Amino acid sequence: MGFLNLEGKKFLVMGVANRKSVAWFIAKTLEEEGATVIYSVRSEARKETTAKLLKDKPVYVCDVENKEEVLKLAEDVGSDFGTLDGLVHSIAFANYSEGFKPFHETKREDFLQATAISAFSLVEVSNAFKPYLSKTASVVAISISSLTITAENYGYMSPVKAALDSSIRFLAKSFSKDTAVRFNTVNPGTLKTSASAGIPGYLESYLFSEKLTFRKQALNTQEVANAAVFLLSDRSSGMNGTGLTLDAGMGINYFDAEVVKLAMRPEEKGGES
Repeated sequence: MGFLNLEGKKFLVMGVANRKSVAWFIAKTLEEEGATVIYSVRSEARKETTAKLLKDKPVYVCDVENKEEVLKLAEDVGSDFGTLDGLVHSIAFANYSEGFKPFHETKREDFLQATAISAFSLVEVSNAFKPYLSKTASVVAISISSLTITAENYGYMSPVKAALDSSIRFLAKSFSKDTAVRFNTVNPGTLKTSASAGIPGYLESYLFSEKLTFRKQALNTQEVANAAVFLLSDRSSGMNGTGLTLDAGMGINYFDAEVVKLAMRPEEKGGES
């Protein structure tokens, strides 16, 4: 029996897209700890593209934008596996098909769709799975560390992720009326994932944030998975309704001497004649 005591436990992981996915790192870490992982992907097409990665594993299809599919997922997983010990929500979507726009130009339909998929889906999933969660199950959602930072190239997804974090706190309170199910988020800094590659200007943000870390090394996805698996385990029983920030110090290192020096160089050159 390992420190995390995950042997024989069952978890649903939502959001695996490829080998770089945070969800995939969490799932394989859970399996390494002896847990059974049930997978949910968003479409039949995604099921096909992940077929090699998820070979011989239980995979269900659920588009969380459709509440009927969420209900069916809960019924099917509950029927096939019974009680779950937790679930992972690693799902986010933003429509950048028209390119990046200033926040005030965000379209209502885009904002509402992103909110429905990235934040409110957690509420619907939790509600649908409530009858199938053990009394002390743990629900973990993947958020971001920079909820109070106005990252221009992340656009309207920052307030959407803020809604996700707030929802976690309200779910923790709501479920506490008749269960001991816990709800927490992992809030990582910038990561190298396929999803992040689609964010305009992300590479520059990634390199900048790496310089702001104390260790001068960006977060890696396995570190995020380790934190999520800890939150899924009973070893984190004292944590509920909280966000666990993982950013290697980035968020409190604004006045790093190296970064300040680099930022002032253009001004210094501009003053030369």
